[in-house]
Amino acid sequence: MALFEQIIDAGYKSISLIGMSKNAGKTVALNHLIDSAQGLSVTLGLTSIGRDGERQDLVTETHKPTIYVYRGTLIATTKNFVEQATARMEILASTSIHTAMGTIIIAKVTYDGYIELAGPSTTGGTSIVVDLLHKHGASVVLVDGALDRRSLASPSVTDATVLATGAALHRQLLEVVNLTAHRVDLFHLPLIDSIYQQAVNELMDNGRVGLVKRVEGQIVSQALDLKTALGAGQLIGGQVDDNTTHIVIPGSIGNYIIDSFLEVKKHLKDIAWVVEDATKIFIAPDKWRYYLKKGLTLRIKSPIKLVGITYNPTSPKGYTFDPDEFERRLKAAIPGVPIIDVMAEEIPWNF
Repeated sequence: MALFEQIIDAGYKSISLIGMSKNAGKTVALNHLIDSAQGLSVTLGLTSIGRDGERQDLVTETHKPTIYVYRGTLIATTKNFVEQATARMEILASTSIHTAMGTIIIAKVTYDGYIELAGPSTTGGTSIVVDLLHKHGASVVLVDGALDRRSLASPSVTDATVLATGAALHRQLLEVVNLTAHRVDLFHLPLIDSIYQQAVNELMDNGRVGLVKRVEGQIVSQALDLKTALGAGQLIGGQVDDNTTHIVIPGSIGNYIIDSFLEVKKHLKDIAWVVEDATKIFIAPDKWRYYLKKGLTLRIKSPIKLVGITYNPTSPKGYTFDPDEFERRLKAAIPGVPIIDVMAEEIPWNF
C-alpha cells in the first residue's frame, strides 16, 4: 500500500515531514504526498515550520525541488508568497501570526502551480494554523517540518511524522543508515512520568532551563537564570543537588552541554534530562553510547509517531547510492517502520 493510502487508512489528520539533513529528499516526499492526495480526491492543507518551496536552498545554494499544488488545496503561507506563486489563490482569512516573512494567511488554490510555504516558527503557531486549515475544509494537513537545533516548533503537534533520509547526509551508505537508525531510536525514547508533567510544563511553557526537584515529598520546578542551555552545562551542574530529579531543556540538547556538565559532575546517574521531543536531540551515536555508560537518562515531553521513512539515494554533490542496497540496509537496521522509495511508488491518478 502506498504511503499516503497508509496515512488515510490509519485516520491521521495531520502529518509532519522532517529531513535528516538538507537535500535528503523531504520536498520530493512532500510533492509525492501532494500528488497522492490529488489522486485520491482528498482535500489537502499545507503549511511549513519556517520556509520551504524556494528554488534554491538558501543555506547550501543548491537547486531543490519546488512545491507544486492543485486546485482546491488549502495553503497557510504569507501574502507575499501568495502573490509570487505561479499557482493562483483566493485568500480566505488572515491570521494574527506574524513571521519575518509576513503575516500568515489562509488561501485556497484556484489554479494549479508552484508555491513557496512560510509558516509559523513556534509550536503554538503551528498548532493554530493546522486547526485553521482543518476548519476551512482540509481533511489532511501536511506540515513541512524541521530537524533543526534552531527551530522553536515541534513536529509533535501533528498526529504523525514522515522522516526523509538520503545520500546528502554522508558519503558512506552505512553511515547514513546508522545515523538514520539512531534518529529513529531517539523517536522511541520514553515520555516523562506523569507525576512530573506539571513541573516540567511550567518550565517548558515559559521557555526556561530549569530543574525539577522532590522536596519533602513535593515535586517543584526551579527555573535557572539562563536564557539558553548553550554552553551552560557547568552552570546547570552547579545547581544540581540530591533533590534534583530532572533537568529540563526547552530548546535543543547536544554533545557540548552534556560534556560541560560532566566537567562538574562525574556521572549522569539518578537524574533525567528532558526535552520537548526527539527532534531536539543532537547527540552523535558514538557520544550517545558514551553518555549511556555514564548513566544518561533522557526523557521526552511530547511523543512523535513515525509512520514512514523515505530515502533519496542521490546527493546534490554528485554521488549516488544503489537504491536497492540502500532500501535493504535501511529495512535491516530499522525493522517495523515502512521504508519508502517515493520515486518508485505509483500514484493512482483519477483525473
